[in-house]
Amino acid sequence: MIKPNTLIVRPDGPLQFEGEMTLEDGEGNLLQRGDEAWLCRCGQSQDKPFCDGAHKRCGFSDPARFDDERHEVLATPNGPLQLTLKTDAMLIARGPLSIRSKDGTSSTTRNRAALCRCGQSQNKPFCDASHKQCGFRG
Repeated sequence: MIKPNTLIVRPDGPLQFEGEMTLEDGEGNLLQRGDEAWLCRCGQSQDKPFCDGAHKRCGFSDPARFDDERHEVLATPNGPLQLTLKTDAMLIARGPLSIRSKDGTSSTTRNRAALCRCGQSQNKPFCDASHKQCGFRG
């Protein structure tokens, strides 16, 4: 049985993806294919895009609670999820995706989402282009 594509936003920690996903860099190079990935959202990992625990050392703080004005109805909860890293910018998710906080207090569904990787967005877990002001490199 295929798991539904899920993004769990962990408080003060990484983005945890579960489901059928492919992760590529901005040039289309395959970084990972599988059913689980833990990706940095504090912007400080030395192993970007993957989480290396830097959020604990740098004091990253985010309660993982969010509102989503762009909620969409999904045609299916699973199917291919394409994750693409934009150079020095956001992570783009394309495909059916349920996004929820670890404690379940926040949730939404999207067919496309731009997610913050720099740790500075005021609309976490979504990107608000803060990477341009903070000089994020990833």
